[in-house]
Formats: sequence, C-alpha cells, structure tokens
Amino acid sequence: MDYKNKAINCVKDTILPMQKKQFEECGSLDEQYKRYGNTEWLFAKTIEKGHIYEIGYPSCVCQEVISGKVNDVSHCECSRQSILYVIGNLLPNKNINVEILETILGGADKCRFRVTVE
Repeated sequence: MDYKNKAINCVKDTILPMQKKQFEECGSLDEQYKRYGNTEWLFAKTIEKGHIYEIGYPSCVCQEVISGKVNDVSHCECSRQSILYVIGNLLPNKNINVEILETILGGADKCRFRVTVE
C-alpha cells in the first residue's frame, strides 16, 4: 500500500491549507500548538521548544476506519505520512521525523505521534 500518496491526497486540500493558515498567523509550531493544539479532533503540544512535539487524535479521524472498511493497524502509517507531509510543507527546510507512539487501531484509547524537527 502506498500510504504516502494516499495521505497526501487525504490532507492536501483540507488539513494542509488550514494548518498553513494557522502557522502563518502564529509564526512557529510552538505558538500554533499553544493556540490551536487542543480541539475535539486534534491535540498538539510542544515537548522541546522548536524540536520535539506530540501530535494526536482523541478518536480516529480516518474515514476508511470510521466506516469499517479498514481495521488493520498498519493503516496508521497513513496518519504518520499525513503528519509528515503537513509539517514538511510548513517547515520545508527542516528534516522532519514522525514516529507512531500509539494508535486506536493498535489498542490504545487515542492516537499519538512524536514529531522531531532537525
């Protein structure tokens, strides 16, 4: 499965423009996550300013999972790729790494990802 292209197609016209607008308004991920990082769909917090973040979802946001079409934990790679794509667009000159910490499909009560910016 090509999760990278699937992820890009999922977020390029929806999440990316919204995140870009917030980022431009705030000037940094730290400020963006402080201002917008606690909604019913997304949580995002700074672990180490300018360097390490935790991003996640209180419930699964994937329509394929919600509809019951997909229930394999490997599908969470799609979320990892979408976070990588969005932050890579916000910080094009940085090296971004996204690690899956836990996911709902994997048995956790929420999805959590660690983002490292170099």
